[in-house]
Amino acid sequence: MALGSSDESAKTPQSPKPETISINRLKSHLCAELATSHADILLLTCCIISGLVDSTVYNAYGTFVSMQTGNTIFLGLGGATPHSTSKPYGWVKSFLSITSFCLGCFVFSLASRLLTPLRRSTLTASFVLQSLIIVVAAAIIQGGVVNGSLHTITADINWRELLPIALLSFQSAGQIVGSRVLGFAEVPTVVLTSMLHDISTDPALLGPLRQNMKRNRRILAFAGILAGAVAGGFISESTKRMQVPLWIAGGIKFFIASAWIVWPEKETNAV
Repeated sequence: MALGSSDESAKTPQSPKPETISINRLKSHLCAELATSHADILLLTCCIISGLVDSTVYNAYGTFVSMQTGNTIFLGLGGATPHSTSKPYGWVKSFLSITSFCLGCFVFSLASRLLTPLRRSTLTASFVLQSLIIVVAAAIIQGGVVNGSLHTITADINWRELLPIALLSFQSAGQIVGSRVLGFAEVPTVVLTSMLHDISTDPALLGPLRQNMKRNRRILAFAGILAGAVAGGFISESTKRMQVPLWIAGGIKFFIASAWIVWPEKETNAV
């Protein structure tokens, strides 16, 4: 009898432990592909961040970290005598910003492809990294490693200023990679010229509100960047320091990263 009961207990399937169930659920949650519906809201928030950061950095260092069109012009003006009289090394900042941005595009795009672009863990990690980079740049300035006072451009250059410029340019690339991954190319979050062209030449520019969502997103993206620039200028001018807008931008971007954790999953059609 004892042997028989032992055999029966051996054949009884063991129920998984609660810890195992929790880990499996977490893995399933993080590996799920996310729905792109309404994800443009988060990208439009990134537009505000771009305006906030760019206006602040330009006020302090005379260069951009998102709008690379302006940096290209500054780079081209680097050899012009009248321009180089006031800031002879301004082209170095612009060149570094362009280079860091391109490197960021390569890294974020490659990582996105390798880790599955629309996976919850991929999008969350991307925006957490972007947020941390902004926080690091703000902490460097807050700690006095780099001068964060506004209007400090002189005829010489403080080479330490290149560190936050490189960091902020690198992270801003994650936004445009995210817009491509999510399928909202009309909201690149870091550029305006092509967006303004598309708004102005849209044959359905005056069409009904609900029938032209791309136009709506472009207009809101422009408004977001403009609003962010106004806010960045106001905050930095009020505090006379550039780290305050950066802390705010880092916090907003961390909020976006947190939103991906609870974002709805992509619906799968049952066969």
